[in-house]
Amino acid sequence: MRNEVVTVFGGTGFIGRHLVERLAQAGATIRVVTRDPDRAGFLRPMGDVGQIAILPYAEDEAGVRRLVEGSTGVVNLLGILFERRSGDFMAVHRDMAGRIATAATAVGVPRLVHMSAIGADPNGEALYAKSKGEGEAAVKAAFPSVSIVRPSIVFGPGDGFFVRFAQMSVMSPFLPLIDGGKSRFQPVYVVDVAEAIARCLEDDAHQGKTFELGGPAARTFAELLRYILETVNRRRLLLPLPSSVAAIQARFLELLPTPPLTRDQLLMLKKDNVVSEGALTLDDLGIEATPMEVIVPGYLEPFTRPRRARPVA
Repeated sequence: MRNEVVTVFGGTGFIGRHLVERLAQAGATIRVVTRDPDRAGFLRPMGDVGQIAILPYAEDEAGVRRLVEGSTGVVNLLGILFERRSGDFMAVHRDMAGRIATAATAVGVPRLVHMSAIGADPNGEALYAKSKGEGEAAVKAAFPSVSIVRPSIVFGPGDGFFVRFAQMSVMSPFLPLIDGGKSRFQPVYVVDVAEAIARCLEDDAHQGKTFELGGPAARTFAELLRYILETVNRRRLLLPLPSSVAAIQARFLELLPTPPLTRDQLLMLKKDNVVSEGALTLDDLGIEATPMEVIVPGYLEPFTRPRRARPVA
């Protein structure tokens, strides 16, 4: 990656910051596109002086073209988990993704990596899944050799799953099991996801392919909650909650600035979020998936109740 110029949309996010660090270590020059350049300064120490540039976000076609011009690689990590206004999912996951791909083609960028998600489906019932599926279609139409990565839930320090439920276990006497917690997930380590993206940029053999990224094992939602409780040494009731009841709560929670649960997320929870049979995976990129048991206990330590010492006989 030395002497390569990589433009990263969404480089200040959870996955983005790990990718920027990985690319900087490989010697690439990185342009990080962000809506808030003043809050992106924490990325600069990850590289040498001048190696990481922070660029203001643009949405119009001409502006996006200027951002990607001169790049040898472009990565689109833009994504949202809920809508503040109706239409936000399509605006970010489909329209902006297509605009980035179109601009990359127009200025002759040789490599593009697009972040999607397991469960992306243009015919999906959930707007998140539908917008991700339509986004993939828009990107492929504009840039046929795009590499697409679809992770399951991503874990690592500061994540939105293990940390979120560990926090809930401190404050609440119970944790909710939507429809019994039977949906399956395949948690994947954020560093492995960043490595997968970097390898797509480094090897042209990965162009035009879609990779589904999951960890070594699939777990049900109930199993994951039990693992969190065991890790933080807390006993909490796992309360079965029908999705119909949860939807009533979600309707009100959606009024919050950052809703902990939305009705669209409930639709996503009805389907498994695991690597499809026959899909290309981390293995096909030469990456050994990191078990969550190796990483998660370390960053859940602040939420862990001290264990009582056993009396000496």
